[in-house]
Amino acid sequence: MMRHFRLMALDETLRTFLDRFKLPDFSKLDLVQSTDRLRNSFYRASRSVERDAPELADISTLAVDGADGPLKARLYTPLGAGIGPGPGILFFHGGGFVLGDLDSHDMICRRLAAGSRCRVLSVHYRLAPEHPFPAAHEDAMAIWNWATQRTDLLKMDPERLCVAGDSAGGNLAAYLCQELNRQGEPAPSFQLLLYPLVQFVDIRTKKLTLQEGFFLSERLFDYFRDAYIQAESDRMDRKVSPLFAPDDDFYGLPPAHVVLCGWDPLKDEGRAYASKLAAHGVPVTIREHPGMVHGFMNLTAVSPPARDAIHEAGETVGRALGAI
Repeated sequence: MMRHFRLMALDETLRTFLDRFKLPDFSKLDLVQSTDRLRNSFYRASRSVERDAPELADISTLAVDGADGPLKARLYTPLGAGIGPGPGILFFHGGGFVLGDLDSHDMICRRLAAGSRCRVLSVHYRLAPEHPFPAAHEDAMAIWNWATQRTDLLKMDPERLCVAGDSAGGNLAAYLCQELNRQGEPAPSFQLLLYPLVQFVDIRTKKLTLQEGFFLSERLFDYFRDAYIQAESDRMDRKVSPLFAPDDDFYGLPPAHVVLCGWDPLKDEGRAYASKLAAHGVPVTIREHPGMVHGFMNLTAVSPPARDAIHEAGETVGRALGAI
């Protein structure tokens, strides 16, 4: 009964938006056409100019080293950040490893920087299907190595770094923490996982009447997965499905804050991942937004609660890193 009540509480502003939002018909498009249509749709839905966008001290563009060449990045410096070095956030955008870029997540990063009072480095990693698995994960590690070697340039304190991301970006953040742990390398001080994708096997067992969170449905999950992962045997790889990593990979991971949505096929996996962290002694907190859909933080133009949620998540990171 409680589960049914939560699902009926879909935010009405988002419901109105989603009623107008249409996905391409995958049955009539080939891979290239589908990807182009999806990217165009995501571009229109996620980019906005918001009058109440927080004022920042500086936003600058730069290039960082990826695994196979330079990648575009954007550094957000909030008011009151000081000269530095100070706490910083390395942010990976979502989009199923197929969609998203610096602009699609610009407002999230602005609000995250303002809420946390931390500098935020957002990086556009390589996308599928042009760059299949493990390209994005290799870029994530290369980006982390680049950033930690240039904290003086970024004005970030290497002892106070957070890795963060939404959806597929949350997958990259979780992967980084596990992989650095496996290698015995210095890890981030904190991880912020926003409705993270923590397994890339299947969501067909999820019995939601609306599996259409913002750009996430059963068929779209399969589309993203097959665009990024070419070999079926790789779906369980702990890089892309960190939920299924062995127990030893969870011990000693950084503290985490996990944000979940009531109307999200990935909610149960996100909660399971948080539970595994806690079971292995990792400090973890969970914040669920019952009336929100997957990807809702990209909808700040139509949803004031989405703006508040980003600010709240930022404050959690800021407190953890000592910026607040």
